[in-house]
Amino acid sequence: MQDTVAVALITSLSTLAAAALTGLVGALSTRRQLAHQLTVARQDSVERRATRRDELRRNAYVGFLGACDQAYRQLDRRWLEAGGGDPVPGYDDAYAAMRAVDEAYNLVLLEGPEDVASAARSVLTSLTTEYADQRRFGDGLGDAAVSLRDRHRERWLAAIEVRTSRRISFVDAVRPVLDRDG
Repeated sequence: MQDTVAVALITSLSTLAAAALTGLVGALSTRRQLAHQLTVARQDSVERRATRRDELRRNAYVGFLGACDQAYRQLDRRWLEAGGGDPVPGYDDAYAAMRAVDEAYNLVLLEGPEDVASAARSVLTSLTTEYADQRRFGDGLGDAAVSLRDRHRERWLAAIEVRTSRRISFVDAVRPVLDRDG
């Protein structure tokens, strides 16, 4: 009878050991799967944040360029309008366009990075300088029938050159920021 009890005890212990081993293997496997799922979820979250940041940056940069285009159009109108010391129609439009560039610039500052913000600051500075030049030239005495462009041709050409180079510098700073794969 002792042999039977011993066999039963050994069988019970081996069954318990097998069950414990199976439970341990299952727990380790589940732990590994959960760790993998957590890693995948974190990576997905990081990618979503990066995609969202890229979208916000792209929108800020495109908005800034669009505001600059509108300001350029208003400045071009002022260059082409004839007038002397009297207020020129469209002056308020030019001022409003400059304020829109300021607002778009604030978004670029928030979204960064610093090299893009610096390039945007250069664009804004050139626009502000051109706008101030137009006001100064428009307030000066001169033939009211002759446009600012014709009265100040060298300054107009210089302003167009500065516009172009600053805009290109801004776009060159933006491209690597938006091109994560490149």
